[in-house]
Amino acid sequence: SVPRAHRSRRAHDDPMTEDVLTERLLLHPLSEDEAVAIVATGTRGAGYPSAGDVEAARNLVDRCRTSGDPQPFGPYEVRLLLTGEPIGGVGFNRVPDDRGVTTIGYGLAESARGHGYATEALRALLHLAQSLGVGQVRGSADIDNPASCRVMEAAGMTLTHDDGNERFYATTWDRRANGPLGA
Repeated sequence: SVPRAHRSRRAHDDPMTEDVLTERLLLHPLSEDEAVAIVATGTRGAGYPSAGDVEAARNLVDRCRTSGDPQPFGPYEVRLLLTGEPIGGVGFNRVPDDRGVTTIGYGLAESARGHGYATEALRALLHLAQSLGVGQVRGSADIDNPASCRVMEAAGMTLTHDDGNERFYATTWDRRANGPLGA
C-alpha cells in the first residue's frame, strides 16, 4: 500500500514534517526535543531505543543546532499503528547532496523483527524520498547481516556491489519526473 501522511504532533505546522502512515506502521519524524529525550533515555538493550537510535537522535540534535532541522531528511521513529508502541527507527542519514543523493539507515527492536516491519518502513521512506524529488537513495549492510540485505532487496533496492565486508544497495529515480528537488 502507498504510505499516507498526516499531521505530526509538532508545535509548528510545517507540511514537510508529517507522519507517514503505512498499513501497520506510523513513521514519526523526530523533533529536536524528542531526539534530546531519546539521548537522555539511552539504550534499552534489545529494545527501543537501540544504540543506533540514540546515535541518530544525537546526530539530529547536532544538525538542528548547527544547520537547522533537516526534516523531512532526518530520523523517524517507527511505531506500531494500532498501539503507538515505538519499535525502532528508520531515516535519512543526511540531506540529499547537490546530485539528489542521500543514504538511509534502519533498525528494529529484536521483538519486532521477522514481521516485515523493516521492509514496510523502508518502502515508505523510499516512497517519501521519491515524492520529494530525491534522485538516489543508498544503503549498506554487513555481509554477515543477511536479514538487512533481504530488507533492502524486498523494499526494491538493487545490489550495486560489495567490498567483501559490506553489501551496497541503491534505488534511483529520474529527478525530472519527481517532486520539489527535481523541479
